[in-house]
Amino acid sequence: MKALIFLETNNGKIKKSSFELVKWCADNNITTQSVILGDFNDDIKTQCETYGVENLTVFKGDTSYSPLNWAKSLSEEISSSSANLVLGSSSVLATDLFSRASIISTGNYVNDCTELNLEGDKLTPRKPLYAGKCSCAVEFMNENTKFVLMRPNQLPSGEEKSVSTNISEKELSNSEASVKATGVSESTSDKADLTEANIIVSGGRGLKEAANFKLVEDLANVLGATTGASRAITDDGWVPHSMQVGQTGKTVAPSLYIACGISGAIQHLAGMSGSKVIVAINNDPDAPIFKKSTYGIVGDLFEVMPKLTEKFKSVL
Repeated sequence: MKALIFLETNNGKIKKSSFELVKWCADNNITTQSVILGDFNDDIKTQCETYGVENLTVFKGDTSYSPLNWAKSLSEEISSSSANLVLGSSSVLATDLFSRASIISTGNYVNDCTELNLEGDKLTPRKPLYAGKCSCAVEFMNENTKFVLMRPNQLPSGEEKSVSTNISEKELSNSEASVKATGVSESTSDKADLTEANIIVSGGRGLKEAANFKLVEDLANVLGATTGASRAITDDGWVPHSMQVGQTGKTVAPSLYIACGISGAIQHLAGMSGSKVIVAINNDPDAPIFKKSTYGIVGDLFEVMPKLTEKFKSVL
């Protein structure tokens, strides 16, 4: 088996979740070729050398996302590298890219996976269904190229493994595209993206008004965490929709998820139930969030959160 790993970049760096795939392949003795479409700089090169990316193809040209041209270039690299497995980390861009490339390459495509099991040459991804109420093992019925997108933070973290990266350069396909990205709205936050964050503190309707979201930010700042939110308060305009965690927002799986004033609607639980440790703060002992939480604090969040923040300040 040979794998082609799509290394997705953001703000001039490779996403941490991409290196989880590099490590998984190394742990399973799978020969790899990695590919970057678009942005490439010295920092990215250093990341590749630090995290064990041995062979890398960089497609250079117009770095803005052009769905058809990127899909064509990725398909060309699959063919030239003879890869029969293509791996990427689930994101809006990768979901769009892989679905297009799999059609061009007549491959098998599955996304939003939470497990990646390999026995011999048999690959069996697993993914959640019905808002996380159950999961299914995916069996590929033919030998065509397999396209698999993994949720971030589901595989062991990438480890430093210093190598000299062998880099080859190619030109991105530049055919006339019917669809292309005309702009990207970049986050101004220096915190990790929600999908890759190790710690997340989220707020919900229990905060009562937008000004009280500062309680979430204060706790997150002490923990070095990223802030999230329920759909209820993003719909009300308290915070941007980019901060929404849930079935119609972002799916996250941090090491620690702290839910503050969030009741636990099924749509929200679907987006965060993969978290390793869940702490819920709510004044309703029957709130659904407690059924999923590792630790629950029943109490007034306006009393609990400031005390938690001060306690963490004293020990961190």
